[in-house]
Amino acid sequence: MRAAVFIALFDFLALGALGVFFPYFSMYLHSTVGLSATQTGLVFAITPATGMLAHPLWGQLADRSGSRTRVLALVSFGAAAGFVLLGQLDGFLPLALGTAVMALFMTAVIPLAVSITLATVQDLGPHAYGLVRVWGTMGFLVTVVAFPRLLASSGAEPDDLSLMMPATALLFASAGLVALALPRGKTVSARAERRDYRLLLSEPSFLRMLLFILLAYLFLQGPMSLFPLFVESLGGGVNMVSDMWVIMLLLELPLVAMIGMVQQKVGARGLLAIGLLSGSARWLVSAWATDLSIVYAAQLLHGVTVMGLILGAPLYVDAVVPARLRSTAQGVLAMAGVSLGGVLSNLMTGWMSDALGPRTPALAGGVGALLLALAMSRLLPPLPGSGPSHDGRGKNNGLANRGARTSELPQPEQSVEAGI
Repeated sequence: MRAAVFIALFDFLALGALGVFFPYFSMYLHSTVGLSATQTGLVFAITPATGMLAHPLWGQLADRSGSRTRVLALVSFGAAAGFVLLGQLDGFLPLALGTAVMALFMTAVIPLAVSITLATVQDLGPHAYGLVRVWGTMGFLVTVVAFPRLLASSGAEPDDLSLMMPATALLFASAGLVALALPRGKTVSARAERRDYRLLLSEPSFLRMLLFILLAYLFLQGPMSLFPLFVESLGGGVNMVSDMWVIMLLLELPLVAMIGMVQQKVGARGLLAIGLLSGSARWLVSAWATDLSIVYAAQLLHGVTVMGLILGAPLYVDAVVPARLRSTAQGVLAMAGVSLGGVLSNLMTGWMSDALGPRTPALAGGVGALLLALAMSRLLPPLPGSGPSHDGRGKNNGLANRGARTSELPQPEQSVEAGI
């Protein structure tokens, strides 16, 4: 239980840092620095592009060393230093390079935290993961609301978001200190052998999930990244973006806390379907709406997408990988979705926003997500031998079993653990 409390505090601070950075970074680039929408999309694409290298690199380091909490502290401190650097830069090329340095560390924070959380709370019941992870959503909510008020109290101009960088750095540094205090039990410290990663490449369920998550992020990430520009096109500013994030998080808080109960009812694949359909509906409604109140209401679906897709995918993956490969698997999942899917999506939506108008990315993303949901039964079949109450949670699925039989298994105290 002590470990769960520390992880909840880490999530609060790390997601709080993202609550300062993510909702406003495109506005910072566009309004404070003066980049075009296309340049903004390119800089946004650098973060997930760098993550393609960072995710498997840090995941393998964590799994091979068994020092997952120390690696988590390292990438948190590295992210803090990256944001300090980024705040000193100006112009497209310097900002692009500085973003790459920052992203080398920052993109690894959440996948590593997820793998440590799943390992730590697996014996605390089916609801433990949601009850811990909800504190991350709370941290995001607190900072996304507080940051505009911090700007106003500082006397900064409405389009001057320079305080974003030091505030984000401070929160990541604080999260790093908490990571150093995380308890390191046997499950968290299980070590992978040199060639264990090959198990991941031989499991159809895992490989299909990688393709699925790549397509999901391709359709949904870009509209989210450039959402502030869409709000600006409707006459809004930083305060309106903050207010809409509050709307997004209102439903996310209880849904994340209840994810264990929902998963028991519909299974991991059901969670993914719910998340994908809600993301599609959100962007289709936003794209066609002419009234800001309708756009506000549509943002409630963000919480459903987070519960179903953003949290459902790691749960699905955790069910089919050995404990000693948790960090690598979550890193590769993030590489396929957040990184590769995010790169393609940000580039595509940046171009569409400039060439076809700010509504076009939302419309394209909504239609694409709907088509992917219709194809989901063929692309991502249920896990073998699992019904709704077990899908995405059972330990008898393919890769976990094959990992249990491999001759390269660690000693008994490091054996494969069940998912949460």
